[in-house]
Amino acid sequence: MMSTLFPALSIKKDDTLPSFAISELNDWALITMVGNDKKSYLHGQVTCDVVALSQNEITFGGHCDAKGKLWSIFHLFHHNEGYALFQRRSSVETELTEIKKYSVFSKVDITISDEVLLGFTGEEAQTWINNNTDSQEDVRTSAFGTFAKIGALQWLLVTTIAQKEELLSSVTEATLCDEELWTLYQLQQAFPQLDSALSNEHIPQAMNLQALGGISFKKGCYTGQETVARAKYRGMNKRAMYLLSGHSEQTPVAGDAIERSVGDNWRKGGVIVSAFRFAGGETIALAILPNDLDEDSQFRLQDSIWEKQSLPYSLDEE
Repeated sequence: MMSTLFPALSIKKDDTLPSFAISELNDWALITMVGNDKKSYLHGQVTCDVVALSQNEITFGGHCDAKGKLWSIFHLFHHNEGYALFQRRSSVETELTEIKKYSVFSKVDITISDEVLLGFTGEEAQTWINNNTDSQEDVRTSAFGTFAKIGALQWLLVTTIAQKEELLSSVTEATLCDEELWTLYQLQQAFPQLDSALSNEHIPQAMNLQALGGISFKKGCYTGQETVARAKYRGMNKRAMYLLSGHSEQTPVAGDAIERSVGDNWRKGGVIVSAFRFAGGETIALAILPNDLDEDSQFRLQDSIWEKQSLPYSLDEE
């Protein structure tokens, strides 16, 4: 059912994006973790450094199985009396089961939050947040809940139904729209996300987590660490996530196969992570592909030719 409060926004490729937009993020979810052992327990489970994460910081992270394959990719930050892991809803039930697996031995309570998740985007949104919070940090508390900076001009607000209604009645200048705009921001920054179609398939480096500060190589043991370290120090990782552009009749979805050119032939090349389709059919997508492709490699999806675009960050190891 379409939300009339947050309607779809028609965006053409060269359109200026709204300077202040709010979207309800129904395709995203929050796992929260509270209790005396929350820090040590989580630190031993995930790729990022939980111990070093200060109250006002946010980090990318991943949670792997023992073989280093990802169950989830998330943004981690402090929220209320514990931690919040912001991630895709389609894979959150599986992730909850996996991250709770050893918690019976620890004083920790892990649940999927029923709070409301709102996405704020645009320059005027940034100004509004600055005027309605009492710090300039990447994680801030406010009268409406916790604000966490996800990316450039892109903030998450974790709030309640009552606070959401109060907020929306007071912010008359914002464009309310569905979460496709949020998806566009994610893609422009080439941020990975892990939907259920990709669950337990790829190591963190195949989704560029190391390039975004989501892997600590100094933190010591965590689940899957051996594989992740081997991929870095022995060059065993053969995949990376790339930005592609092309034309599509329907927006590609996570798990869609993409072909790549090999001479005059086409072979399975990789898999779609996420995509955004502009009005008119131009589409950008993130795809996991071999990391040794020729620069002039072409790609095929939905019977049209796609090309690789440059990433907004470097994949070169230090």
